[in-house]
Order: sequence, then structure tokens, then C-alpha cells
Amino acid sequence: MKIYLNGKLVEKEEAKISVFDHGLLYGDGVFEGIRAYAGKVFCLDEHLDRLYNSAQAIMLIIPLSKEKLRKAVISTLRENKLSDAYIRLVVTRGEGDLGLDPKKCPQPSIVIITDKIVLYPEEYYTQGLEVVTVATKRNLPEALNPAIKSLNYLNNILAKIEAGLRGTPEAIMLNKDGFVAECTGDNIFIIKDKEIFTPPTHIGVLEGITRNVVIKIAKEKLNFKVEENVFTQYELYTADECFLTGTAAEIIPVVKIDGRIIGEGKPGKTTCRLREEFHHLTRNSGTPIYTNAHE
Repeated sequence: MKIYLNGKLVEKEEAKISVFDHGLLYGDGVFEGIRAYAGKVFCLDEHLDRLYNSAQAIMLIIPLSKEKLRKAVISTLRENKLSDAYIRLVVTRGEGDLGLDPKKCPQPSIVIITDKIVLYPEEYYTQGLEVVTVATKRNLPEALNPAIKSLNYLNNILAKIEAGLRGTPEAIMLNKDGFVAECTGDNIFIIKDKEIFTPPTHIGVLEGITRNVVIKIAKEKLNFKVEENVFTQYELYTADECFLTGTAAEIIPVVKIDGRIIGEGKPGKTTCRLREEFHHLTRNSGTPIYTNAHE
């Protein structure tokens, strides 16, 4: 496996960053998780836009243009001869000293890892996922806005630990006002009376790329009304269907929340239809990795 590291493709064992890099010392940096399907990178431009927006928000100047970074992603996939892959694109503040001051970091670091990922076993997609609501609240937007996809994921990790202690693989996080925000690594949707609901981004959620794609599919392909609106645990418990979305998870049905059976206790028909449409889209759109049969 070759890793892109600051302009060079190096062997995995040689992909090393200084212990003085502020990405390690303070979680000072941003990242994206991206997927490639059947020789195409799905929503690459949208992911790059979000990466640069996150960097702008924390005053981190990415030392490559979007076009050059796009080419670097493609070249890394080609080097590793991958057509279906998970791509982790990381930009750190770079090497500095032991102080917090980002001015002491003259050059950001860029890392691109292309590999495989299996977030959940297949049985969760066919039988459904059980989740719990945890005590750890989602970060306040006015403190560390979840819209910034930063390297500081401790908030999510603490919630993930809570879920693990309660025997479930994923956790639902509420915001400070008690409204449903998102899960540790996924956005959340519910379906009730043939309407689809998901929390609005202003309450403190990441504007997921897969989230936005699913909203578009639901509206344009399935003719569903989709509302971005606040809701509580009560709406979760009484939903007809519930599902999560994310780049790694794609679309995964939820059948039990805090011990309550959701709907019929199995993946719902609408969730399954959304998954089918999503899979069709991922395999028929995106940025080509290989330009001809000989590459």
C-alpha cells in the first residue's frame, strides 16, 4: 500500500509524521472520509468543498488547490490499483512546538490513505441495528461547531464508549436542548406517516454528504416529503422507520432504540428502497479513477 504524504507516494511503513505535528498534539486539523465505487470516486467535489470549508473555519490554509488535491486522490487510488475503496483525506496544522499557537506551524501536512473499510457487519443491514441514546451531548455549535469536520473527535468517541458499555455499536447524541442531533459517525433519519424527517444542521450536526444525497433521492426518486426539523426521543420511539446515513455506513436501518422496537422491528420498505436507489447512484456516478482500459 502506498500513502500520499506531503506530495509523495510512500510505502505504508514509511508514512510518518512528526510527534510535534499539531494534528497529533491537539487534534488541530480537518479530514474527510470518501468512497470509491466501481472505478469512480463518489461525490468527490462535495467532499473537497466541505474539507476546504472546514479548513477555512479554523483558519487552516491547505497548501494545494482543490484541483491538485483532486488529482492527488486519484493518483493515490491508481497507485494502489483500487476501484472500490475508502479514502481518508487528512490535513493537519503541521509540525510546530509544544505550544498551542498555530503560528508556530509554518507548513500543514497532507495525508491521503486509500484502503477498504467495513464499518458494520452485513447482518446489521439485513436485520437492522440497535442503538441507544447516550448522556454525552453533541458539541455546542458556539463552542466547537460540529459542522467543522475536525480531527478532534473526542466528543464522538466518548459517546461511542457509552454505547459500547451498553452493548450497542452506535449511539444517538442529543444537543444541549434535548433534541436529537446525530450519531457518533452518522446522520439520523426517521419516517412517520409517509414523511421523512432529519435534524437541521443549525442545531449542531454535520451536514453529511450521504445525508444530502439521501434527501435528494427521497424527494426526486421516491416523491417523499422531507422535513429538516427538530424532534425528540419520543419521535424516535414512535417512528415507523429509522435509519442512519454516512460515507462509511452508507444507509443502515435501525430497528431498536433504547430497548423500544421501531416499526415492525425489521428494516422498513422505504429504507430498503432508499438503499437500492443509493447503491444504483454510487455505481453510476462520480469522478473516474481510470481514464481507459489500460490504466
